[in-house]
Amino acid sequence: MKTLMVLTSHDQLGNTGRKTGFWLEEFAAPYFVFRDAGVELTLASPKGGQPPIDPKSDLPEEQTPAMTWFKKDAEAQQQLSQTVKLSDMKSEDFDTIFYVGGHGPMWDRTYQGELLVKGKRVTGFTDGEEAAVNLTYVVPFLVEDELKRIGSLYKMAADWAPSALVDGRALTGQNPASSTAAAKALMELLATRKAA
Repeated sequence: MKTLMVLTSHDQLGNTGRKTGFWLEEFAAPYFVFRDAGVELTLASPKGGQPPIDPKSDLPEEQTPAMTWFKKDAEAQQQLSQTVKLSDMKSEDFDTIFYVGGHGPMWDRTYQGELLVKGKRVTGFTDGEEAAVNLTYVVPFLVEDELKRIGSLYKMAADWAPSALVDGRALTGQNPASSTAAAKALMELLATRKAA
């Protein structure tokens, strides 16, 4: 099974002068779920090379077992430091594409054509979670509001609770606590489709 993990190349948190990027837990947990399942992983980002890690995601209070594991895994660190350019990838070469979360992706991910999540049951970072990290007026849009605006059937768990939803080909996770659940749900979805 081949999976493309897409990370951000954006490292500026709006015009605050602060750094952002991908959220480390939202990369590390799925990465090890996929690797342990024998998935052939390709890591990509818009610019290629080392994607920026949101410095807040690596604070002492944010540490998780997956992050600790990542910091001891030279192979994982090397693979992350050498992402390929996203524009060089072809979707047909992969069984699935997994987008790593964080605030950076809100600036460098764009879409063309019909939206995959329109009319689908989805979840994502809530307005309440965004307010709790004091970024409501910094980010270019609020995920919850944008998903509702484009016609998705937005569902949410309590703020900061793990939540992953699957609807057809779309699988979404609500927040960093949802990383492992989302990766496992994706593996189950792909196994079910392969068996069918």
